[in-house]
Amino acid sequence: MGRLQPMNIFLKQEIDRMQRVISLVRSTLSDLKLAIDGTIIMSESLRDALDCMYDARIPKLWQKISWDSTMRQEVTRAHKGWALDGVILHNDVTRQMKDDITTPPSEGVYVYGLFLEGAGWDKRGSKLIEPKPKVLFEPMPVIHIYAINTTSDKEDTRMYKCPIYKKPRRTDLTYIAAVFLKTNQNPDHWVLRGVALLCDIK
Repeated sequence: MGRLQPMNIFLKQEIDRMQRVISLVRSTLSDLKLAIDGTIIMSESLRDALDCMYDARIPKLWQKISWDSTMRQEVTRAHKGWALDGVILHNDVTRQMKDDITTPPSEGVYVYGLFLEGAGWDKRGSKLIEPKPKVLFEPMPVIHIYAINTTSDKEDTRMYKCPIYKKPRRTDLTYIAAVFLKTNQNPDHWVLRGVALLCDIK
């Protein structure tokens, strides 16, 4: 195709970006090993990387030169005629818990381990309901997140756009994303209740 063709230029840029990430990951792990052995001093960035890896999170040092990834590109490539601009994320709440699932979905990802705060969940009807007495957090079934092709930007008014936070303390720093949950009531009802999904309830 020639090295100045747009696709090759784009490919080289992507490869260069990935090489920078790989190099940083390699050097961080190498320095961590030396710091643990006591050969070099444990810096703040190395301590953060160690803590993040222990908690199965991405170190801040890596995030600075990396980028967020979703399955939108994979799904777009898998479906002929789909354009990335017209592909959006969508979700369904399954009736299964983590232990009930043994295989990955054909498309998208399964998300588990979330807790619902401010509402209850009707497993049979797969919808929001009033919370049970004295139950502050309710474990959510597995959520299937995938991508769909659409030309409409309108949101379904029968769905509550539920925010997901890392911790009970809800701030911009702990916000992750939002998923749509079915409801028989006006979504504003759940907004006033402050209904959210949490990754951690401690």
